[in-house]
Amino acid sequence: MQVDAAPPDATTQGMAGGTSGDSIVPAVRFAGVSKRFPGVRALEGVSFEIRRGSCHALCGENGAGKSTLAKILAGIYTPDAGQVIVDGHHVDLRSPAAALRAGIGIVHQELSACENLSVAENLCLGRMPVRRFFVDAREMERRARAMLALIDDAAAGQAGQAGIDVHRPVGELPLGQQQMVQIAAAVGSGARVIIFDEPTSSLSQYEADSLYALMGRLRERGVTCVYVSHRMPEIFRLCDTVTVLRDGAQVATQPTSTLDEAALVHLMIGRSLGEYIPEHVSSAPGDELLRIERLSSPGKFRDVSLEIRSGEVVGLAGLVGAGRSEVAQALFGLDPQVTGRVFVGGKPVRLSSPRAAMRAGLGLVPEDRKRQGLVLGMSAAHNFTLPILPSLSRLGWIRRPAEAALAQRLSKQLGVRAASLDVVTAGLSGGNQQKIVLAKWLAARCRVLILDEPTRGVDVGAKAEIHALIDRLAAEGSAVLLISSELPELIGLSTRILVMRRGQLAGEVPRGGADQATVLRLMAGVGAD
Repeated sequence: MQVDAAPPDATTQGMAGGTSGDSIVPAVRFAGVSKRFPGVRALEGVSFEIRRGSCHALCGENGAGKSTLAKILAGIYTPDAGQVIVDGHHVDLRSPAAALRAGIGIVHQELSACENLSVAENLCLGRMPVRRFFVDAREMERRARAMLALIDDAAAGQAGQAGIDVHRPVGELPLGQQQMVQIAAAVGSGARVIIFDEPTSSLSQYEADSLYALMGRLRERGVTCVYVSHRMPEIFRLCDTVTVLRDGAQVATQPTSTLDEAALVHLMIGRSLGEYIPEHVSSAPGDELLRIERLSSPGKFRDVSLEIRSGEVVGLAGLVGAGRSEVAQALFGLDPQVTGRVFVGGKPVRLSSPRAAMRAGLGLVPEDRKRQGLVLGMSAAHNFTLPILPSLSRLGWIRRPAEAALAQRLSKQLGVRAASLDVVTAGLSGGNQQKIVLAKWLAARCRVLILDEPTRGVDVGAKAEIHALIDRLAAEGSAVLLISSELPELIGLSTRILVMRRGQLAGEVPRGGADQATVLRLMAGVGAD
């Protein structure tokens, strides 16, 4: 571990802009950058410039090469060919430490903190303050508070992070706060170029607005932002230039002012997406498949009662911390403290474990696919079949040909892009990983499917495919509980929307009366006593 006894203060390091001539020299220039992985061409001859002080978007479908290019800039990957030029100088970005020395930081989509270490320890990793050969805990905590204060100050006084305890292990924080700690680490390092890889995927709307303000203030101070996102409103709100990648090749680099959402989508996926109207909403719901009565868990949620019928997609909305994911986990047998009654198909069941939930016909697509939904070290084929191994086994041995045939069928059905289904799942793009998580429960033929943020971090093409799959499952008679922080997604897919606030149900909005303003008022408690 590198020890730095007295680094520059986090509130001033690296925030100054360059000289008046700096605007001529781009902050970053990619020249013919290529990268291949076994059986996959990730990037091929990518060349473009990123202007100093700009917010430059990288767009494309999952697997298009966006994250690969961002990781090359961050020193995580080394290109096979081509050069990266930073501030007019050729740089050798062979490690994240080398990238940081060149003034480049990254905020990852998938949280990358050391969960068992405190917030202060995570923020000072690599530059721990020492005093008499020991870590100076008091100075470390001071620096951590300065970094957190910096992102509050940069966000024009929105003190959204003031409540983060620097002594608390990062793994105990909500996902939104973990993301903000990661952002504070990048900003506090003094980076002149910061890569934001899907930074709002774990944030509430309030936290996202705070991040937008932060990015604006950073740009005023001369910091260049590289923004990787699938969310169209964010791209057009924040970014002045966009580079589109498709299948590892550069399709276009142009000002966002010259595009609209339809044109950008067409560049990304090579086709247009029409407005999608769900099929299931045209039919009346069938029999009750899931009912919960007064479900409660100390400190998480209380007295939650709802029912979902065959053919319904019931949306569950709420701010981060409202208790939505906790209800989903309790229904899947992951909360030993839960009380209340659960009925599946009209019969009472005791969901004491995930195995019991699966026997009852429930499936869960969790919020965090990497830690909770997949075994990343296993192949894609093996992940497809995890919930149904007993049906693929004979005398305790898995019938590999049957497993491979099922995995191939599911892969084709969901459009999973992989060189081979024998590849390690960790090497697939986020969208393909999410499709595998969904495919597991298609294989298990669940009657009730609980989807927690099913399209988080996937591109517009994959999102449309997942939306169509959810609609098809409901139209075929499944019951779907859909949890999403994207209100257009909830409003577009749901038969009706239930809103949670502070661990309780705050109201129900029928499809005919659902709009963002109505749902947001219930989420925020506007007009409530």
